[in-house]
Amino acid sequence: MIKDPYVLEFLGLPENIDFLEKNLEQSLINHLQKFLLELGRGFSFVARQKRITFDGRHFYIDLVFYNYILKCFVLIDLKLEDLTHQDLGQMQMYVHYFQEEMMNEGDNPPIGIVLCADKSDSIVKYTLPKGEKQIFASKYMLYLPSEEELLLELRKEYDILEQENKLKTDD
Repeated sequence: MIKDPYVLEFLGLPENIDFLEKNLEQSLINHLQKFLLELGRGFSFVARQKRITFDGRHFYIDLVFYNYILKCFVLIDLKLEDLTHQDLGQMQMYVHYFQEEMMNEGDNPPIGIVLCADKSDSIVKYTLPKGEKQIFASKYMLYLPSEEELLLELRKEYDILEQENKLKTDD
């Protein structure tokens, strides 16, 4: 249900040009219908910059959706840089808050997605507990990769799988 990567080519943002997180967010809101289609089935828009407050401190969740198929809130935090463990920790806080304060009867636990320019599977693996089913990191791409880039990525994946299989057979 959670895609990785998301292709945001419809935003028309320039490639390899610096822009701010608020520009990405505004562009997603301007193209909300297309973004909802990219997210997948069942998504409804709930809020932008949803403020949550506790202990006198304010925090802002970039985008909040409700998925009527999954029957849960979906929280999205946008990051222009590579994924960090702090980003995942922040999303854990948001998800736990929504679970305690915002869920309605019959809702499933909320899902959090950190949508970032790039992610490290190792950072995800060592930051989140094993079997985590509520928090995800997904990469976004402003443009579909070229044929050469796709072939290179497929080759990397093939090499990784080949190494894993070799390790299994060596045991």
